[in-house]
Amino acid sequence: MPRSDAHQFRPGKLISGLVVLGTAAAYTADAAGAWQVPAYLALPVICLGLLLAGAASWVTYSVRRRRAARAASTERNGAPASTSGSQAMR
Repeated sequence: MPRSDAHQFRPGKLISGLVVLGTAAAYTADAAGAWQVPAYLALPVICLGLLLAGAASWVTYSVRRRRAARAASTERNGAPASTSGSQAMR
Protein backbone atom coordinates (compact mmCIF):
# COMPACT_ATOMS: atom_id res chain seq x y z
CA MET A 1 0.00 0.00 0.00
CA PRO A 2 1.54 3.37 -1.02
CA ARG A 3 2.05 5.96 1.65
CA SER A 4 0.14 9.21 1.62
CA ASP A 5 2.01 12.47 0.95
CA ALA A 6 0.94 13.75 4.36
CA HIS A 7 2.96 11.04 6.13
CA GLN A 8 6.12 10.85 4.05
CA PHE A 9 9.44 11.88 5.54
CA ARG A 10 10.60 15.16 4.00
CA PRO A 11 14.30 15.70 4.76
CA GLY A 12 14.41 19.08 3.02
CA LYS A 13 11.85 20.52 5.41
CA LEU A 14 13.71 19.03 8.36
CA ILE A 15 17.03 20.54 7.25
CA SER A 16 15.59 24.00 6.56
CA GLY A 17 13.77 24.02 9.90
CA LEU A 18 16.87 22.98 11.80
CA VAL A 19 19.01 25.62 10.08
CA VAL A 20 16.54 28.42 10.85
CA LEU A 21 16.09 27.23 14.44
CA GLY A 22 19.86 26.96 14.89
CA THR A 23 20.38 30.47 13.56
CA ALA A 24 17.66 31.80 15.82
CA ALA A 25 19.18 30.00 18.81
CA ALA A 26 22.62 31.43 18.04
CA TYR A 27 21.29 34.99 17.88
CA THR A 28 19.20 34.43 21.01
CA ALA A 29 22.36 33.30 22.81
CA ASP A 30 24.11 36.38 21.43
CA ALA A 31 21.34 38.63 22.77
CA ALA A 32 21.58 36.94 26.17
CA GLY A 33 25.35 37.54 26.23
CA ALA A 34 26.38 33.87 26.12
CA TRP A 35 27.94 34.01 22.63
CA GLN A 36 29.37 36.57 20.27
CA VAL A 37 27.84 35.96 16.82
CA PRO A 38 28.72 38.38 13.98
CA ALA A 39 25.68 40.12 12.53
CA TYR A 40 26.64 39.31 8.93
CA LEU A 41 26.67 35.55 9.57
CA ALA A 42 22.90 34.92 9.49
CA LEU A 43 22.29 35.49 5.78
CA PRO A 44 25.02 33.14 4.45
CA VAL A 45 24.12 30.42 6.98
CA ILE A 46 20.43 30.51 6.07
CA CYS A 47 21.19 30.62 2.32
CA LEU A 48 23.53 27.62 2.58
CA GLY A 49 20.98 25.79 4.70
CA LEU A 50 18.25 26.40 2.13
CA LEU A 51 20.59 25.26 -0.64
CA LEU A 52 21.30 22.06 1.28
CA ALA A 53 17.59 21.56 1.96
CA GLY A 54 16.82 21.99 -1.75
CA ALA A 55 19.46 19.43 -2.67
CA ALA A 56 18.08 16.97 -0.14
CA SER A 57 14.55 17.48 -1.48
CA TRP A 58 15.73 16.95 -5.05
CA VAL A 59 17.53 13.72 -4.14
CA THR A 60 14.48 12.48 -2.23
CA TYR A 61 12.21 13.30 -5.17
CA SER A 62 14.52 11.49 -7.59
CA VAL A 63 14.70 8.38 -5.42
CA ARG A 64 10.92 8.25 -4.93
CA ARG A 65 10.29 8.78 -8.62
CA ARG A 66 12.73 6.02 -9.57
CA ARG A 67 11.17 3.62 -7.02
CA ALA A 68 7.67 4.38 -8.30
CA ALA A 69 8.74 3.79 -11.92
CA ARG A 70 10.41 0.52 -10.97
CA ALA A 71 7.31 -0.62 -9.05
CA ALA A 72 5.03 0.34 -11.96
CA SER A 73 7.15 -1.56 -14.48
CA THR A 74 6.97 -4.78 -12.45
CA GLU A 75 3.25 -4.54 -11.74
CA ARG A 76 1.32 -7.23 -13.61
CA ASN A 77 -2.21 -6.99 -12.28
CA GLY A 78 -3.23 -3.53 -13.55
CA ALA A 79 -5.23 -2.73 -16.66
CA PRO A 80 -3.31 -1.73 -19.79
CA ALA A 81 -2.78 1.99 -20.19
CA SER A 82 -4.91 2.11 -23.34
CA THR A 83 -8.05 0.91 -21.57
CA SER A 84 -7.85 2.93 -18.38
CA GLY A 85 -8.32 6.60 -17.69
CA SER A 86 -10.00 9.20 -19.87
CA GLN A 87 -9.24 7.43 -23.16
CA ALA A 88 -11.58 4.56 -22.19
CA MET A 89 -14.52 6.97 -22.27
CA ARG A 90 -14.10 7.95 -25.92
